Formats: sequence, C-alpha cells, structure tokens
Amino acid sequence: MLTIKPKTDASFDLVSLGEVMLRLDPGDDRIHNARSFRVWEGGGEYNVARNLAKCFRQRTAIVTALADNQVGRLVEDLIDQGGVDASHIVWRQTDGISRTVRNGMYFMERGFGLRAATGCSDRGNTAVSQLKPGDIDWKKIFEENGARWFHTGGLFAGLSESSLAVADESMRAAKDAGAIVSYDLNYRESLWSDRGGREAANAANRRLLGFADVVFGVEGFNADLSAYSDDAFRSSAAKMVSDFPNLKLVATTLRNVPSASRHDLSGVCFYDEAVYKASDFTGVEVLDRVGSGDAFASGLIYGFLSEKEPRAAIETAVAASALSLTSPGDGLSSTLAEIERASVNRHAGPIR
Repeated sequence: MLTIKPKTDASFDLVSLGEVMLRLDPGDDRIHNARSFRVWEGGGEYNVARNLAKCFRQRTAIVTALADNQVGRLVEDLIDQGGVDASHIVWRQTDGISRTVRNGMYFMERGFGLRAATGCSDRGNTAVSQLKPGDIDWKKIFEENGARWFHTGGLFAGLSESSLAVADESMRAAKDAGAIVSYDLNYRESLWSDRGGREAANAANRRLLGFADVVFGVEGFNADLSAYSDDAFRSSAAKMVSDFPNLKLVATTLRNVPSASRHDLSGVCFYDEAVYKASDFTGVEVLDRVGSGDAFASGLIYGFLSEKEPRAAIETAVAASALSLTSPGDGLSSTLAEIERASVNRHAGPIR
C-alpha cells in the first residue's frame, strides 16, 4: 500500500526532476516547409508536474538546469505560466554561442491520417545533461520544504551518465525523506544510440527501479489495447513486483492506433495484488498525441494524492490521457471538471 504524507506535512504535493525543452510547433504545416512556429515548453517528467499544477491544482515544483540566456529565460517564463515552482532551477552561464552549455529544443509536427507525428530534437550538450551529484540540495527540497511525491524517469536518466547518477541520488534522497517515488520507463532511442541502446537503457532502469514505489510502464508486456489480457498483464506486473519488492503500483496506458488521427485508449494498473483496468476510449480524434502518457501519469498520481480508490484513480488517468489528445502542446489543457465528466466507472470492482 502507498502511504502518502498529508498535505500539511509538505510544501509540495509533487516535485519532478527532468529536462524542460522549448518546443517549436509548426501547427498544420510540416517542419521542413514551415514559415512560423508556436512555442511551448515540454519534457516528460516536467509535463507531469505541469499537469498536476495547471489541471489538478496541486502544488508542484521542477528541478532542472537551464543555460542563462534569452531562451532559458523564455523557458522559465513558460514554466511560471504553467503554475510550476521554478525556484529550484540551476542556472548555468553561457559563452554567447552555446559552445559549452545550451538549452534543449525540439520541433514537433502533428500527424494526420497515414502520416505519423514527427519530431526533431536538438538537445545535445544541454545544461541539464551536465548536472552532477551534489549540484542539487536535496535535503532542502525533501526535508526542509517537504514533498509528498517525487517523479522522474528514463528520459532524464538517459541524458548522460551524470544525469543517471543524479537520478539515483535524487530517488534515494526522496525515499529516505518519506516521499512516494515514481519512475517512468520512457525510452528514446536517440538518447541511447551511442551508449548501448535498449540494453543499456534497461540496465539503467533496473538500477533505479530499486528506489521506486510506482512505475509507469511494464517490462515485457504488450500494451496494444486490441491484444490486452488481464492474465498477461497480471503476470508481467507481478513479475516486476517480484523482481523489485519495493514496487507498490505498476501502471501503463493501453493503445490501439488505427491512424495518426484516431486512437483507441485505455489503461491498467496492478495495486495490492489486484488488477484495475479502466474503461476504453475508442475512436478518440487526435489533434496532438505528445504528452498523453504524461497526462495518464499525472491523472493517476492525482487520484492517489486525493485518496481516491484505485478504480477511480485509473479512470481519471485514462480520461486525462484521452482529453490530452484533443488539444495542442505537451501539457494537459483540460479542466478537472472536464476530466471528471469524461471519466466513467463501468466496473464494480477490481479484477481479482
């Protein structure tokens, strides 16, 4: 069972550790022929903090590093607009041409029909990838300020060997301070292509899972909604819990993708030896799929922070994920009322 600190014992409901990049969106155009771009902020671990602050009205903070130039200050301003505490940003001085340190950016074009969404990252040698153990005052964050929940994942851990070490340091500190620790198995091939690929990423994830209470993603499980089986999920999730007895909650989205413009979506979690699968959202029309997994994570975290029953928490998570597909940008723009209206409870109880 998850034992979560009461609100009165912490300044933050959730603290995230991760990279925050500037996203450049060509709208209805393709990246290679666009003449204008709209800017957003985005990053897997950060998106969870933003969603919880902006949609679910929780107190959140981001721990990251930015190069101290106009782009970095733009990212900071976007973080402020997202309602996320930015006081724990580590600022790095630049040499004017980003020779030694820079801010990450990525271009993202939406898919349509047969054409899949396409991204182009520009994130090498970023300030956050150069963080090292000892750069962050974790004692101040977790003991002086206090946090009920801490979230990070494979995207941050995959930036560099030093970021992997910082993830290890942070998760240990959070766990020692009594915060719930969640970890997202998110994998990007581009981050690991010259560092051992999937095998190296799996080794890094397994190193860090020993400090997690909650994991998003399930090793060895087919998350295709059309092929979903309660028994298969139970077996895969139970194996993870057996391998990592510290894990108390295992969760994942389930998808079927007929086209870039239309998705079928659900989600499932394993908690207290029971499987809870959400109702399916079929034929969801997609405007922008980026961040839908982070919306799922934030909805589930909100459910447990709010002491909802697991069934209600997983329904909230999937409703948040489905609604995130319908608006642009990494972040969830729906209100809590909209998510609650979209969330349905068709099942009476857990699948034992």
